[in-house]
Amino acid sequence: MDAASRPQELTSPAGKRAKVPAPRSRSIDVRLARRLLMALGNAPLEFVLGWSGERVCGPGSPMAQIRFADRATLWSVAADPRVSFGDAYSEGRVQIEGDLLYLLEIIYRTSAAGGTGGTFSRLLQGLRYRPRRNTLSGSRQNIHSHYDIGNEFYSLWLGETMAYTCAYYPTAETSLDEAQVAKMDHVCRKLRLQAGETVVEAGCGWGSFALHMASRYGARVRAFNISREQIAFARRRAKEQGLEGQVEFIEDDYRNITGRYDVFASIGMLEHVGKENYPELGRVARRALAPEGRGLIHSIGRNYPAPLQPWIERRIFPGAYPPSLGEMMQIFEPADLSVLDVENIRLHYALTLREWLTRYEAAVDKVRAMFDELFVRMWRLYLAGSVAAFESGTLQLFQVLFTTPQNNRIPLTREYIYPR
Repeated sequence: MDAASRPQELTSPAGKRAKVPAPRSRSIDVRLARRLLMALGNAPLEFVLGWSGERVCGPGSPMAQIRFADRATLWSVAADPRVSFGDAYSEGRVQIEGDLLYLLEIIYRTSAAGGTGGTFSRLLQGLRYRPRRNTLSGSRQNIHSHYDIGNEFYSLWLGETMAYTCAYYPTAETSLDEAQVAKMDHVCRKLRLQAGETVVEAGCGWGSFALHMASRYGARVRAFNISREQIAFARRRAKEQGLEGQVEFIEDDYRNITGRYDVFASIGMLEHVGKENYPELGRVARRALAPEGRGLIHSIGRNYPAPLQPWIERRIFPGAYPPSLGEMMQIFEPADLSVLDVENIRLHYALTLREWLTRYEAAVDKVRAMFDELFVRMWRLYLAGSVAAFESGTLQLFQVLFTTPQNNRIPLTREYIYPR
């Protein structure tokens, strides 16, 4: 793996390990561990201080054990838990035995309730961890660092569709590939997509949705993406499926979309746009839509404005930001676009992520051979933390259907969305 495609090198926020005062006795470490445990709601967890063997336990049988390798790790996590915990886990300085998902869900729930520090501490962390901006050049670099680390890696756990977005589960027993196809059909029904219609897709991933619209619905699709590896993969699949005449995959930024279309679709790209660019995205969508055009944006979101968890933004998803619904309206309101339907399917994303995590763990030896143990642990924490974020309600998954203001060809009921 070349230097440009490796995850960013791990450093502490100040570029060095936190300074650790020399304790007058070992009890100061225990007191600090107890303070961390109380910040997590005094949950049934066990902290083990590896250098002294001391233990700090919550009530009842512990659901997970967290072992700190050294005093410096304990102090750095206590000083800056939102980034230092992820770094320490990735580097093996924090070891977790037991239910990792349970631990991460506790962290998300207590963080949302303000349990990981006072207001002043959270304010300082918010100032310290600002997402990288998504300018034309910045977006390309942000996308490259996450999506261009190898199609082979993603193929190990995304499934046959190579869809890296929330699936849609008609039942909890639906398989991952079936659920991804069901998601694509769910979106196409919302858009009332018809044979012969034209579609522009902003951010197409590995091309599964564009190919689905062309093969299953007879649409003609132009799909934009700035990930070189994804575009190359999508073009190969279009050729293999004989759809080159119906689908055009374009390696370019969504801001450069031209032409008029019946449908504008964006599945899982808004997280990478940056809220400062929402009005421009709205202008692009409005300019692209025919007078009776329809559009849909599918995105990770929040119940209220807040940045992405900073460790994930720094180490996994540079420049990412999950908007609230109020922030998403800055796409539609300035462009005078009419919102028709909003659906939140966050629990579907929890199911999707659980399946991804299971597949990832099954392929972990191959991942380790491709990269290294640091990468293995980083991505395990990212996937498991994402499950916890959706199951705890920290993150949402919004699908927003919209149209032009003059379009009166709108169904009177929502019956058309659901299959009979």
